[in-house]
Amino acid sequence: MTELPTIIVPARLESTRFERKLMYKIEGKPLIIWTAERIKKEAPDLELYFAVDDTLLSDCLSSYGFKSVITRKEHTSGTDRLAEANETIGADWVINVQGDEPLIQGAQIQLIAKNLVDKAAMVTLATPFKSAEDFHNPNHVKVVCDTKGRALYFSRAAIPFVRDLKGSMTEEWLASNPCYKHIGLYGYSADFLNKFVASKKGFLENAEKLEQLRVLEQGHKIFVGISKEGTIGIDTIEDIEAFKAYLTS
Repeated sequence: MTELPTIIVPARLESTRFERKLMYKIEGKPLIIWTAERIKKEAPDLELYFAVDDTLLSDCLSSYGFKSVITRKEHTSGTDRLAEANETIGADWVINVQGDEPLIQGAQIQLIAKNLVDKAAMVTLATPFKSAEDFHNPNHVKVVCDTKGRALYFSRAAIPFVRDLKGSMTEEWLASNPCYKHIGLYGYSADFLNKFVASKKGFLENAEKLEQLRVLEQGHKIFVGISKEGTIGIDTIEDIEAFKAYLTS
């Protein structure tokens, strides 16, 4: 790789579960700015852009000194938005960070960057499950990999299913038999990103509503780096309260 990857954060104004979540103010500062400042602190050597769908977001980011690219509102995924923005930015390697993760870690970004160089044209992260309840929660996506760290499958179902346990996991079993929770942080080569967004959804993606399954269904590889820690995303007002508690801890 001849240059460092560029971080592009896809961000849309409207949110189905939490209205205008990215503009929600925490201690007087919008959530998207908390994320932007965290990324800049944790990965200061990487260029940072936001791919937004509304001038309210771009004006907010600009007022804090962050760069953005306006993209079409009708995109159905953050990956499509990111790809459109990169038509303007022109990065050879792109890291996709979510706009609602104000506690993203520099080590995770660096792990994505390193694996882009060494392993594959598309990479992502996972972290070991610590809670049996989380393992069975369909909102926590599971990933299973081959012996070389390449994803075999992502699912909302509890995989692998351990027959001897009849699917009943315990924290003790998970501690000695790691099962992995997917972290929605991605890296792509620009060429692969363009091929991905130009491709059609398949049965698996439509069934599980996981766009990374399109890559596997079409026979491509995704390398999965293992992070010791997960991330804390903001999906609900309860998550906001948890983030506030973290800030004061």
